[in-house]
Amino acid sequence: MRRILYIVPVVLMVMMLAGPASAQMEGGAAAMVETTVVDTAFVDTTAVDSLAAVVEEPVAPVAETTSGGGFRTSGLVEFFNKGGRFMWALLALSILGLAVTIERGITLHKADTDVRKLMESVVGALKKGKMDDALGICADTRGPIPQILHAGLLKARKGTEAMEKSIETAGIIEMSFLERGLILLATVANIAPLLGFLGTVSGMIGAFEAIAQAEQVSAKLVASGISEALITTMTGLMIAIPFQIAHNLYVQRIDRFVVKMEDSASEMLDTLHDMDLIGK
Repeated sequence: MRRILYIVPVVLMVMMLAGPASAQMEGGAAAMVETTVVDTAFVDTTAVDSLAAVVEEPVAPVAETTSGGGFRTSGLVEFFNKGGRFMWALLALSILGLAVTIERGITLHKADTDVRKLMESVVGALKKGKMDDALGICADTRGPIPQILHAGLLKARKGTEAMEKSIETAGIIEMSFLERGLILLATVANIAPLLGFLGTVSGMIGAFEAIAQAEQVSAKLVASGISEALITTMTGLMIAIPFQIAHNLYVQRIDRFVVKMEDSASEMLDTLHDMDLIGK
């Protein structure tokens, strides 16, 4: 899954860089066609005229075709193309952010545990003096909280200090697992508006260059250039807002996990002290 997160944006960036090369190839092909048309002007038209006099069959009209191999361009594709090459980078960021958002959502959903039910089972086993049963319950339950409790119970025979240290170490490991990918999501939310603004600045430069080269400056020319330049800024904001919301929601959910971890560990330690099971 994490490999796909890096492969897809790289492919899109290669496509973005290949765009100008394909445009140059199309320009070269158009120049070749133009040269061929110009060269036919010097051909003797006598034979052509005589042939046209003999063959008087009507020529069937050529069917009109749309660009893109006969497929009509949708409004979204036209909107994307108007934004210029920076839209490819924004598309790569959006795919990367979407992949991280989905992956973190699935991970945090799987990490969620019915803490109340878990603690009732663990505390019930400890009150009966069945340490092995409590360890088995934690080992068989999925999630970071059971793993922390399991790490603490394994050190119960070595005293309170050893248990607390083991719980703290396990908590750090579980927290790093829960927070993995959030930095990448925050980076997408922060970079997307800046990249969109960069695309707007680039587009504005091109628009003003077109205005400087035009003999007659019209309001339509100015407005169309500026509107196309602002597309990347709008796209960057549209990408950043939902991913920033997702990042904040995930951080809030992880904070709740931390509170549950501390409460569960404290309840387990209190139970072990009450039953005098520590150090035995």
